[in-house]
Amino acid sequence: MLSGVAASPGIAIGKALVLEEVALSFTRKEIKKTEVIDEQARLDAALQATEEQLNKIKAKAEDKMGSEQAAIFAAHLLVVQDPELISAIKKKIETEKSNAETALSETIEEFVNIFSTMEDEYMRERAADIKDVGQRILKNLLGYEEQNLEQLEDEVILIANDLTPSDTAQVDKEKVLGFATEIGGRTSHTAIMSRSLEIPAVAGINSLTNEINTGDQIIVDGLEGKVLINPSFQQLKLYEDKLKQFQRRKAKLAELKELPAQTQDDHRVELVANIGTTRDINGALEKGAEGIGLYRTEFLYMDCESMPTEEEQYSAYQEVVQKMEDKPVIIRTLDIGGDKELPYLDLPDEMNPFLGYRAIRICLDRPDIFKTQLRAILRASANGNIKIMYPMIFSIEELRAANQVLEEVKNDLREETISFDEDIEVGMMIEVPAAALTADILAKEVDFFSIGTNDLIQYTTAVDRMNKNLSDLYRPLHPAVLHLIKAVIDAAHQQGKWVGMCGEMAGDIRLTPVLLGFGLDEFSMSADAVPEVKEIIRSMTKEEAKKIAKDILQMETAQEIKDYLDKL
Repeated sequence: MLSGVAASPGIAIGKALVLEEVALSFTRKEIKKTEVIDEQARLDAALQATEEQLNKIKAKAEDKMGSEQAAIFAAHLLVVQDPELISAIKKKIETEKSNAETALSETIEEFVNIFSTMEDEYMRERAADIKDVGQRILKNLLGYEEQNLEQLEDEVILIANDLTPSDTAQVDKEKVLGFATEIGGRTSHTAIMSRSLEIPAVAGINSLTNEINTGDQIIVDGLEGKVLINPSFQQLKLYEDKLKQFQRRKAKLAELKELPAQTQDDHRVELVANIGTTRDINGALEKGAEGIGLYRTEFLYMDCESMPTEEEQYSAYQEVVQKMEDKPVIIRTLDIGGDKELPYLDLPDEMNPFLGYRAIRICLDRPDIFKTQLRAILRASANGNIKIMYPMIFSIEELRAANQVLEEVKNDLREETISFDEDIEVGMMIEVPAAALTADILAKEVDFFSIGTNDLIQYTTAVDRMNKNLSDLYRPLHPAVLHLIKAVIDAAHQQGKWVGMCGEMAGDIRLTPVLLGFGLDEFSMSADAVPEVKEIIRSMTKEEAKKIAKDILQMETAQEIKDYLDKL
């Protein structure tokens, strides 16, 4: 049995088809000055061919999966049309006298390295998109014919080092029962598309293609992230039963979509979704999310080649409002810096970027950027239920400074007779221990808190969550983390303010009873987690949850807490 990451839920049983990775070899050579124009022309031809292919794949994806997933290829088209990327490749051809293949490969590698070192998992996975597009351009330069996954004769489970979004979009859903890959994770586009196609998938299995041969019988367990090779009769029977159970459970969870997140003793909480782009909204609604608890606006900035204008931002926020109708939408102001860079924003090199010039600190230092975003958000608020949220606030001074800028923008809009929601709620994230410990002070001057547990855990435990050597020390169940969360909720409630959570802990079903018992008012998570969290909330009483929370707060170690929760 091989173990990896559960990328798309479900059970697949069938014959393996191992996709051989073709080595795209070429000779790195120095060209003559007279050959520069010819090499650049070869590049242009490959770019044009790539663009034509991507347009065809995008059309197929729209037909199979809808416009939301097809938007992946709109993003790929932006890569292949990116003037900065193309200019960098052509410049390398000209100045370094490199042939087109060499210039392309080196430039793509530079771009991939930038994205792959980012802290945010979503942005790291975008490195795979750039690599995918680069490989497609290279194939066209070399005249390589693509493998056709649309005309498979038999039902198969695809086994590969990696499956690109292009591969995934072109598969015949009736023939492909499941996927298993050596690389990738839950936020890779292949995983996202697999979930959209409802095809079970497991990613991140080392040496997978060396362990499996075409024709082997395979079980892909997308629930637990396992792959079984040539299973025994008993294992086969076990997984056939597990597949039936999964199908029944899926049908049961779907029935919860329109039901409230309400305990058996009628305590109501909100279950909302985190989104990175407007493309994520449909998935959130399909899973029964009651609103958007975190709109990460930095992705809007990262998708632009220059600072997005007020109108561009207003258009994006307006689209979210329209799709969500009267449901709440919390828009987080620009959270850039740390590992998230903008090519057009010259951020300084820092020894400790996660403790440095980032998020609200940049916005307060650059009121031109901050005011443009606030104007767009406020204008959109006239048409829907928008709330504003500041990231990484650590002091009352910062909060007051941010609110002062907001008031200036409001006054400007009033003078221009531009309407906005005069009663718009304004909140802040609690992700810095200093903010958590002074929540009683901060709660007096906000309408709500949203606890960003990803950073709160990292800063509280002094553990870099990106450092694989320290992964065992990154502990959401550390008593200090849980005590801080409880203290923040209590401090806000004493001031009559509500508290949400938009970190990964909000979607961790082990912790649902604990957070419910702590008094958390709003749970914001990835859309996929909504049905299971709702099921747990609806299965218990608030009093039962409070008892669990009380027990947890008396425990001394993360392991003790884990053992307790595992027995629930």
